[in-house]
Amino acid sequence: MNQLVYDFIKQNQDYILTEWMDIMKESTDERLIKVVSDRMFTQTSSEFIDMIITHVDSKNREFTLKLSDFAEKVVQLGWPLTFVNEGLHKFTLIVINGMVEKGIVTPGNQVELVNHLDKWSTPINNEIVNIYTQTWERTVSLQKIALEELSAPLIPVLEGITVMPLIGTIDTERAKQIMENLLTGVVKHRSEVVLIDITGVPVVDTMVAHHIIQAAEAVRLVGAKCILCGIRPEIAQTIVNLGINLNEVITKNTLKKGIEVALELTSRKIVKVEG
Repeated sequence: MNQLVYDFIKQNQDYILTEWMDIMKESTDERLIKVVSDRMFTQTSSEFIDMIITHVDSKNREFTLKLSDFAEKVVQLGWPLTFVNEGLHKFTLIVINGMVEKGIVTPGNQVELVNHLDKWSTPINNEIVNIYTQTWERTVSLQKIALEELSAPLIPVLEGITVMPLIGTIDTERAKQIMENLLTGVVKHRSEVVLIDITGVPVVDTMVAHHIIQAAEAVRLVGAKCILCGIRPEIAQTIVNLGINLNEVITKNTLKKGIEVALELTSRKIVKVEG
């Protein structure tokens, strides 16, 4: 790095940080600033400037580590890439303007210094975009896996009895997850009876009904009985109109009634005890 630029940055870190935060607050969407506290904004801004200054000292490994940590933090905070990208651009402007005010930049060296800063900041910007993108993709991937696991949970409620409550739309991808969780869970929990509760499924069309019947059949093939709960009148009418055969599946309109049947099938029942 050019010695004049290096000396200015190292000697004016506090000035650069203050200016940077003021400029970013003015130029950034208010909604972004409001989602974090002033303390968090100050701390994160300080980390950003510190990270860039680390690169000034050409400690590439340390810069990469700091960049990875910073990218993970801003992704978790929900800060967009444009904010981080714009931040580096503002940093270079603050450095140039500060050097102009102090008389370091002259007509004779202005073009050279500006070009030098541009060449220095471009690879940093590319690395920031690359690390941020990788971090974002990894975060989204982990969230997707978590959502998939939560979208079709198999919950053991009593010995030998498990429940799978389904909420929302069922597409082909989710149907695969339902099937996988059902078969794995039935074996894992040694289920004798599985209740599939579709109370929270808003629409049951041909595809959804087909997936549900497939799931029920799969449960039966691994040695457990299946009870389909949450059959509302409109769903019953849809199933009849579609000509779907539910002869092999026990159906109940509520989960409560399904549990009662499940207890009977496992030779148990609920008894009211007089106090």
